[in-house]
Amino acid sequence: MPLAAVRLFVRHLNEAITFYKANFDWPLTAGGASAGYCVFDVGNISLVIEPVAMDADEEDQSYVGRFTGISFRVEDIAVAYERMRANGVLFSGVPEKQFWGGTLATLLDPAGNSLQIVQYPA
Repeated sequence: MPLAAVRLFVRHLNEAITFYKANFDWPLTAGGASAGYCVFDVGNISLVIEPVAMDADEEDQSYVGRFTGISFRVEDIAVAYERMRANGVLFSGVPEKQFWGGTLATLLDPAGNSLQIVQYPA
């Protein structure tokens, strides 16, 4: 059974749409600000972004601004890191080589969701 979609939760949908378009270059395939959600085509899966209202219950609030466990593959992490930093993306540190041979860098989206870019070993 293949993975179909990953959902991220944000406070401000317009801000998220701008961020993901500018930094990841994925096509927006459904929704938009007026629809109250958006869907990006991220290759074999969809990235669904949904807003959580400020007055939502505590459980829904907890979905925003957390470690997501989501990593996006890049061919050259140094180039991707510098390009994203130039766009104002906040990283927790520089790309770091991992014990398994790949390199990771952790970034924050405007809602405070923690994501990673990863370059796999050759």
